[in-house]
Amino acid sequence: MTSSQPAETRTRGRSAQTATLAEIAREAGVSAPTVSKVLNGRADVAPATRRRVEELLRAHGYRRRRAEATRSPLLDLVFHELESAWAMEVIRGVENVARDAGLSVVLSESAGRLTPGRTWADQVAARRPHGVILVLSGLDESGRALLTSRSIPFVVMDPAGDPGTDVPSIGATNWQGGLAATRHLVELGHTRIGAISGPSQMMCSRARIGGYRAALETGGLPVDPGLIMTGDFHHETGYRQGLALLRRPDRPTAVFTGNDLQALGLYEAARELGLRIPEDLSVVGFDDLPVARWVGPPLTTVRQPLTEMAEAAARLVLDLGKGENAAAVASRVELATSLVVRSSTAPPPTGG
Repeated sequence: MTSSQPAETRTRGRSAQTATLAEIAREAGVSAPTVSKVLNGRADVAPATRRRVEELLRAHGYRRRRAEATRSPLLDLVFHELESAWAMEVIRGVENVARDAGLSVVLSESAGRLTPGRTWADQVAARRPHGVILVLSGLDESGRALLTSRSIPFVVMDPAGDPGTDVPSIGATNWQGGLAATRHLVELGHTRIGAISGPSQMMCSRARIGGYRAALETGGLPVDPGLIMTGDFHHETGYRQGLALLRRPDRPTAVFTGNDLQALGLYEAARELGLRIPEDLSVVGFDDLPVARWVGPPLTTVRQPLTEMAEAAARLVLDLGKGENAAAVASRVELATSLVVRSSTAPPPTGG
């Protein structure tokens, strides 16, 4: 008896458990070794063939069986950008966990792109690591499908955008950090408080500015859009946007910056304009990098537990690689931030 169900529907309706490599090869019109090459990230497969096989792997929800998934003793750590001071804290945390697990860490950078390109995903598939940790980044659907089909688990640390409920991620309480930083300045008596944020497309930037706005509103102060500048988490934009804020005739007496590097840029702008910190200008940063303790004056900042976040991400990706059920893993884990008060903040010079 012949089923009335279309062949394509019957094929795509099979589960990942019943679809074998040989069946996928037969449907794609290629040999089983060719499918194996695609699974292993080999370069010697024609692009059209690779796309056809990967579409079928994705349609079947195919995952390499544990016997097939021989992994290299590696953890892949990919950064949106490698900024030495910030990145070193993350690398240290991942290394702590990897070392105890007998693994090495592979570093890569997505060249400023919030979503790594296909070449990067192919390279990861070829390495077959124990897992992938993406920092201030994310994966598009094709990259996720490629890693999933090869049973390579991944976790996003401080995702650039909303990763979705099915992607495990580790972050920090950025909104609370922005709230605490700005509330500290309000309690000191400042009424004109500026802000220099990170990139507006990043979740952490929006959350920190959201906390800043909330602190002003609860303190009974207006939110002046002219005092909010957008930067990119670099020293240079802290300097440039700092000059713009401090040259205003109604300049702020305090500024909350999106990270410590921007705060250091603001320090430079203040010195250039002859302003003293904290006598003329109070400054609060975010991250609590080691340099925050060394600058003069030492920087008041929000401590983001970067090393602990990285350790949590590494442990999570290893648990997933051991077969832990991803559905049972919290989709979003946030570690607490805390305000560290040092010498860069003080009451305003004239009560303003």
